[in-house]
Order: sequence, then structure tokens, then C-alpha cells
Amino acid sequence: MRLTTALLGAASLLVAGQALAQTELTIATVNNGDMIRMQTLTEDFAQLNPDVTLQWVTLEENVLRQKVTTDIATKGGQYDILTIGTYEVPIWAKNGWLVALDNLGADYDVDDLLPAIRAGLSVDGKLYAAPFYGESSYVMYRKDLMEKAGLTMPDKPTWDQVKEAADKMTDRANGINGICLRGKAGWGENMAFLTTLANSFGARWFDENWKPQFDSPEWHDAIQFYVDLMTADGPNGASANGFNENLTLFQQGKCGMWIDATVAGSFVTNPEQSTVADKVGFALAPDKGLGKRANWLWAWSLAVPAGSQKVDAAEKFIAWATSKHYLELVAEKEGWANVPPGTRTSLYQNADYTSAAPFAEMTLQSIQAADPKNPTVKPVPYTGVQFVAIPEFQGLGDTVGQIFSAALAGQSSVDDALSQAQDVATRTMTKAGYIK
Repeated sequence: MRLTTALLGAASLLVAGQALAQTELTIATVNNGDMIRMQTLTEDFAQLNPDVTLQWVTLEENVLRQKVTTDIATKGGQYDILTIGTYEVPIWAKNGWLVALDNLGADYDVDDLLPAIRAGLSVDGKLYAAPFYGESSYVMYRKDLMEKAGLTMPDKPTWDQVKEAADKMTDRANGINGICLRGKAGWGENMAFLTTLANSFGARWFDENWKPQFDSPEWHDAIQFYVDLMTADGPNGASANGFNENLTLFQQGKCGMWIDATVAGSFVTNPEQSTVADKVGFALAPDKGLGKRANWLWAWSLAVPAGSQKVDAAEKFIAWATSKHYLELVAEKEGWANVPPGTRTSLYQNADYTSAAPFAEMTLQSIQAADPKNPTVKPVPYTGVQFVAIPEFQGLGDTVGQIFSAALAGQSSVDDALSQAQDVATRTMTKAGYIK
């Protein structure tokens, strides 16, 4: 009897130990506002999944890209969940670096994902990353400053109209810059904006035979316009400003306009964060009259690296963080205007959301208008709106971004910068075998 009791006690302890066993997930993510908010809400996930604990590695955008790229390419295994974007997913999936997300749960409703966003995260019909938020880009502007300037922002502005408005809104004496635009070097920082600007001017990274096109008049016109606009109406030190820096400037009332990610809509209209929350209007990204607007297509998404030993737990977290339930959780805690945008069709059919978010309709229009297969005026051999979906682009885009950031800082002329970009792009594409 004593032996039996002892054995039963040992068995009970074993079962209890198994019940208490924890799977720790290390999540690499970007230091954007929506991701920071997600970390504050994970108690809900913990209650639903008491056997999973979370360890966060939160990094600035450029640093995140470097670290997760190095880790997955070398099979380092540092992270169980990666925050990556529309550029990486198809390339890494084809390399066999990502796990297909086949087990997100019966109630996940993958068909509810916006078609453009889902397509960018899928290969051969399989989803390899789940979108946490999706975005395009648009114009955010101060309605009060536009009125003071005697102007009206159209829903579909041209670059000439943006330039006119920036000139009239600039008020150096009162610390107001007519416009704030990305200048920080990086393929996902300044080159995201500059590539879409170039698209609208009729420029392209490569012609149909992969020959670099930075020596074209279209690129010259686009970059010269950008440098002149920022010199006349942009903030000091703009070559160091990326998304987060410009967001802060706009929220502090120091920008008349800001052309950037649609995800910023909730932050610039949040009275707890923005001093101009009740003064913000929205318009589509500008065009040059050539049939293409300067708006991009992107999704910050969660993925599982191949070879992971924690796939089941990782998919549980990804399903939670990108679910309808999570959107409702944010709405309950923070209000509907602050839910992660741009991922689900049902969100834009929800009257609670569309009435609370003045940027909702413009966000959806911008996402739907982006065309990754035909990003610019002339034919191209690549896919991608603000990037070129080839492995070489990450390094090349960073280098070209540094060149153009230096031109914005006045360290080189536009002509010299374009010549440098043409040279480095030609060397890169020759070495990679795209051209001879």
C-alpha cells in the first residue's frame, strides 16, 4: 500500500510538472507604436495560453532587419518569432527559411485578410507570415495651416500642389516646417519614400533587362525635387529622420504636412499623443500626372523561422496577435481608432471602426491602389512598389539610401549622388549575374 501510494504521488508530481512546463518564445519586433502596444496587452494571451511565456527583443527598424536577416540566414536560432515585412516573406519562403502557417486555428478566418496584403505574404497559395498591420502611404496635413494659407487640400493632390502648400505653411519663426519626409538612410526608411516618389515621376530602378536607371532624367527630376523641397520647407537635420522621428515632429505641431505610412493615422489623431489631433486631414499620396501615385504597400508581419522547435506555441501567439479577437481587445482597451489597420476586410465593414477612424477610408483606398506588379509608369522586370523583390536589394537599397541621405544633408550634389547610385547598382547587378 505504501509503495502504491508513493508511486501515485510520484506520478502526480510528474503530471503537475508537465502541466507547469513552460515554452518560452523569443519575439524579435520593431519599436513601432502598434508593436509596443501589443506588448502591453499580452496578459490576455497568457490567460489563454498559460503554458507559453514571452521574451521580447524590441529594435529600431534598420537594426531589426540586420539582426533577423543574419540570424535566419545563418540558422542562428535566436528568435522563435520574427517581425518581417512584405519584402522578406516571399524571398525567405522560397529559400525554405520560413514555416508555412497552416495551423492558425479554425476561427482565424484567413479569407478575411485583405487580398493585396495576403498575396504579398503567400507563396504558391500558402501563407508564410500573418499580417499584424498593413499599410500604404498618404498625405497627413494640418487643416488649420492649410486654411491659414488660403488653400484646400484635394483628396488626390499633385506634387505641385504639395510644394505650393509646403511653401506657404513653412513658418520658421514659429518652428513650423511646411513638410516632413523621411531622410534617414535605409532601404525601408528613406528609400521606401524615395522609390515611390520616383515611381510617380516615371522613374524605375531597372529597365526590362535589369540595367540600372539612376542616370535617367526621371530619377534626376525626382531627387532634385525632393532635395529642393526639403531644403526650402523641411526640418533641420532631416537626413537623420525616419518614421518615428517624423511622427514625433508632426505630433508636436512642427510639420504642416507629412507623407508617410497610413498606420500613422491613429497616432497623429490620438489626443493623448498628438498636440494637433483635432486638426489633421488626410489625402492620397501625390502624383505627377503620369498615372502613378507615390504610395507603397507593406505589412509588418509575424513569421516562424524554419527549423524552430516551438512551432506550435509560435503559431498560437501569431494567431492571437493577428486575429479578430486581438482587434476587439485593442478596441476595448484603447478605442477602435487605435486597432492595427490594413489587414482584414471585416475591419473596414465595421461601422464602429470607420466612424472612429477618420483615416480609415483613405487607408483602404491607398492599399487597394498600390500595384506591386506594375509599380511605375514604364515596364519593369521586378515586383514591389517601394522595394525590388530580389535578394540583392536589401544591401543595394541601404547603400543607395546612404547616398541619397548624404545628398539631402548637402554633402554631395544630386548629380553626384545619382552617378554614385548608378555605379553601385551596376556593380551589384553585374556581380549577381543580372547583367553582363
